[in-house]
Amino acid sequence: GCPGATRAADRGPISADPPAVSMANRGPSYGLSREVQQKIDRQYDPELEQVLVRWILAQCGGDVAQPAPGRDGFQQWLKDGTVLCRLINSLHPRGQGPVAKIQASAMAFKQMEQISQFLQAAERYGIAATDIFQTVDLWEGE
Repeated sequence: GCPGATRAADRGPISADPPAVSMANRGPSYGLSREVQQKIDRQYDPELEQVLVRWILAQCGGDVAQPAPGRDGFQQWLKDGTVLCRLINSLHPRGQGPVAKIQASAMAFKQMEQISQFLQAAERYGIAATDIFQTVDLWEGE
């Protein structure tokens, strides 16, 4: 899923809310952790997802493939950091993007490194630190 993808009117598309539950162990959730996950699922806004997908695709100008629909598809699309890095670079004049090397990788640490590069560039671009998610939240689908 996309962290913080609640309603655009409620907050921006990027959230710094700390994860309520670690999803590293993806077994069935019970009790409080299940209630928390259900609340997170209820807050997910598929309409906002579509708005964001259309904007990212338009902004990146064909450099990016379309994601599978739904929360998991959206999270998988962003998880390796390449789409996010292309997006932040597209907001700068050609050749002046803050992320010099964008490279798809199956290695977790490389993916997290690219997400981190995007987040640092987003902060320099002017996104408030309080509106920025944590790398691990996106990577784990929080």
